[in-house]
Amino acid sequence: MGLFDVFKDEDKDENSGGTAEETPSFESEPEPTETPSFESEPEPTPSTEPTEETTSYSQTGTAVQSQLGIEGLMDKRHKVGEAIDYVGSMIKELREKRANLQKSIEDESVDIKNLKEKLTKINQFIQEENDGLQELTRKRSEVEKDADEVGNIVYSLRDKITEIDKVVADEASRISSFKSSKG
Repeated sequence: MGLFDVFKDEDKDENSGGTAEETPSFESEPEPTETPSFESEPEPTPSTEPTEETTSYSQTGTAVQSQLGIEGLMDKRHKVGEAIDYVGSMIKELREKRANLQKSIEDESVDIKNLKEKLTKINQFIQEENDGLQELTRKRSEVEKDADEVGNIVYSLRDKITEIDKVVADEASRISSFKSSKG
């Protein structure tokens, strides 16, 4: 049974004395095994009686409307499918962006941890240098103290040497005056 065979059966019912108010039941119609192609509409078969031609035309119009409704549903289904594909691609892009951000954050985290370790080492170095400078300052103070003591000893020895030099000079002058007096 074809797609439009239902309408042909109705035409026979009208000619055989059936009521025209009866409408074909689409629910009891078996499903076609192939999906009908809606791209080209079948042309109505020409008949010799004008009433059948009018009936055929009005039924073809109904078929076209039915066909347009199915095409509309198919278009909507196609558009929904495209929308789902688009949303799927957006989700994929978001996942890629999130993965890239996560990788960037992990890279930054590693870099920051490395910097933190370096800063900790620098801080330890600075602390060691400060401790070293304090030790140098203490040693310098000891050396200055020792230098002051050495300077005091040198001044003391110089004074003693100056006194000895005076004594030697006095004795030399006495000896020289004693020699000149004897001689």
